[in-house]
Amino acid sequence: MSDVVLGIETSCDETAAAVVERAQLVRSSVVSSQVERHALFGGVVPEIAGRAHVEQMVPVIAEALVSAGAEGADLDAVAATTGPGLVGSLLIGVSAAKALSLVWDVPFVSVNHLEAHLYASFLEEP
Repeated sequence: MSDVVLGIETSCDETAAAVVERAQLVRSSVVSSQVERHALFGGVVPEIAGRAHVEQMVPVIAEALVSAGAEGADLDAVAATTGPGLVGSLLIGVSAAKALSLVWDVPFVSVNHLEAHLYASFLEEP
């Protein structure tokens, strides 16, 4: 199991990134909400969600790394939600995670959105 992992979540309308240590300790967690963008439409518009993920991906990841006091060289893996979710939104997060895993020469870890909800109850914040 990896010691330090950058996790990316883009399954619907929030762009999120977190740095987690030893699969349990949350060193940072950053979320960019899209609630205001979709409010006018009465629900999530997939095209708007995907475009917002593109805009927010780099700032959210950067903030998560800075908040954790980490950089690419400190990571043992990069993980991303691969489903279920909005296809366009998932593509943005998975593409970013795979690109970073290649750049930093660490494994990419595919995460099932529903299973992640179960495991989240075991996470601890400092």
